[in-house]
Amino acid sequence: MYVRPDTSREKRQVILDNWYRYELKRIVSALITKHELLMKVKVNKFGVRKMKTKWGVCNRKTGIIWLNLELAKKFREHIEYIIVHEMTHLIERRHNELFIAYMDKFLQKWRFLKEELNRGALRMEKWEY
Repeated sequence: MYVRPDTSREKRQVILDNWYRYELKRIVSALITKHELLMKVKVNKFGVRKMKTKWGVCNRKTGIIWLNLELAKKFREHIEYIIVHEMTHLIERRHNELFIAYMDKFLQKWRFLKEELNRGALRMEKWEY
C-alpha cells in the first residue's frame, strides 16, 4: 500500500482501516455464504465497525451481524469461528446447552479457536515506536 509521503497519520489510518474493512468483507461474505447452506439460516446483512469490547454481535430480529474491524488482522479460521458463533445466535439466542450443541455441530474445533482468539488483546490502543 502506498501513500504520499506528506499524508497525515490520521489519513494513513483511514486508508488502512478502509483496506482492512474491504478485505474483511470479502472474506466474511464467502464464509457467510458457505455457512448459510450448512446451517440453514439466512444472514440478511452484515457490516464491519470498530468495537471496543466484542468480536461480533447479532441482531436476531433483523438478521444483521456486525463484526469488529480488528478481525481483519486475525487468521481466517478465527474469523470463521466468529461468523459461526454469530450465525448460531440466529438459531439460539442464549449461550446455553443448545447453543453449545449447535456450535459443536457446525464447527467442531470452536473451543480451541475461541481460546486462541481470546488469548490475545482485542486491539492495540496505542503503538509505541
